[in-house]
Amino acid sequence: MAANKLSAAPCAPHVPPHTPSHPMANPGYGKRSASGQHPRTARDFAHLPPRETAVAAYVDRLPDGADISVKTLAKMLPYGQCALRTALNNLQRAGHLRRGSEHLIGSGSARWVTRTFFSRTPRDDAWWAAFTRGDVPPEQQRPTRSRSFVLLAALGRTAPALSLSGADCAALEPYVTLWFDRGATEVQLLHALTDGLPVPVHHAAALVRSRLTAKMPPERVAPHTPRTVLRVLECAKCGTPGQPEALPGGECGPCRGEQVPVPAGRHGAVPAGGVRDRIAEVRAAMVPRSERTRT
Repeated sequence: MAANKLSAAPCAPHVPPHTPSHPMANPGYGKRSASGQHPRTARDFAHLPPRETAVAAYVDRLPDGADISVKTLAKMLPYGQCALRTALNNLQRAGHLRRGSEHLIGSGSARWVTRTFFSRTPRDDAWWAAFTRGDVPPEQQRPTRSRSFVLLAALGRTAPALSLSGADCAALEPYVTLWFDRGATEVQLLHALTDGLPVPVHHAAALVRSRLTAKMPPERVAPHTPRTVLRVLECAKCGTPGQPEALPGGECGPCRGEQVPVPAGRHGAVPAGGVRDRIAEVRAAMVPRSERTRT
């Protein structure tokens, strides 16, 4: 009777826990975690189908440099190579994964390594393009109080005569931010604001504003260095490298079914597809050396 009451509901996909036995790729290759990801939660991949959820959760917990090729994942997960290849392509379309190459900084030579970039947080094509340029846009989340505001709010602990209200801190915050932008440290700021205070201090906010303005350090002039492209993405199907803008969803135009126009050649030129046939015709028409007529 107890056996008849068992539920036949399907089980959730099994995700094997990460163990040290998972193979690592050759030094410099393998998985590379994208920057700026949100903290890990239990609902990270809930928008994906069960198989893709299992694969993504497993890859997410692997360390950077892990071998996440289809053959290796097939040995660690209960899916075949064909199913895993499809799952990785689906993760790419969902914005969790991109394949490409990256230049090893400090290698001393033009050494490029194959990478599979993974992001727990799904990203759109514009974000991946910025990531490829090394120019990832900042996250939308910002701290409640800036470093400048915190310094001003705590100023009264160092010099009680300079205790400021919340409104005073908000009004003086841009001045302190300029100091930090020009390379000043918190110690330098505190010395500039608290050394040699008059007795008594009649208006703390006015005195702080005056000192921040009068003692403002000079603006730093940094040499402009053009940003170098350090990453190249590749088509998930054919492996052709290209600009991120030409690989929406991680696939090139021909693999998405787009027709690519063939440029017209010069008059009389042999089409690229017929070069081998033309060479074979020329060789067949040549007279063997032994049969040539001597004059």
